[in-house]
Amino acid sequence: MTADPSFTTAPTLADIDALARRSCEDLPKALAGYIAGVVIQVQDFPDEDVERDMELESPFDLLGLYQGVALTEKSVHHVVEQPDMIFLYRRPLLDYWCESGEDLTDLIRHVIIHEIGHHFGFSDDDMDRIEDAE
Repeated sequence: MTADPSFTTAPTLADIDALARRSCEDLPKALAGYIAGVVIQVQDFPDEDVERDMELESPFDLLGLYQGVALTEKSVHHVVEQPDMIFLYRRPLLDYWCESGEDLTDLIRHVIIHEIGHHFGFSDDDMDRIEDAE
């Protein structure tokens, strides 16, 4: 993946969204064909319900979240109430980016791969192998 664009101010929600969309175009082959129908939403922080449900000590503790029914749990009788979604949380991502010095584009790609992996019911080890294979 290409290096971060040069930011002179903190990337906006729209900037993170653009980086996420670009990351989706560059997913490992093992995942690329399966992202159709998954909505990516960028927010500054997780909402209070997510914070409470995940028992977060701080809203900065969560970079991204998959919400929906994993494919391993769906059946032909499954009624879709809302689309499967991946939430990316801008402020925690930017905080991690600044602390780690990691390329922001690579960080966003990594979070998306892991959240898509949750959609498919992959383990963290499976997702690491998929990501490392590319």
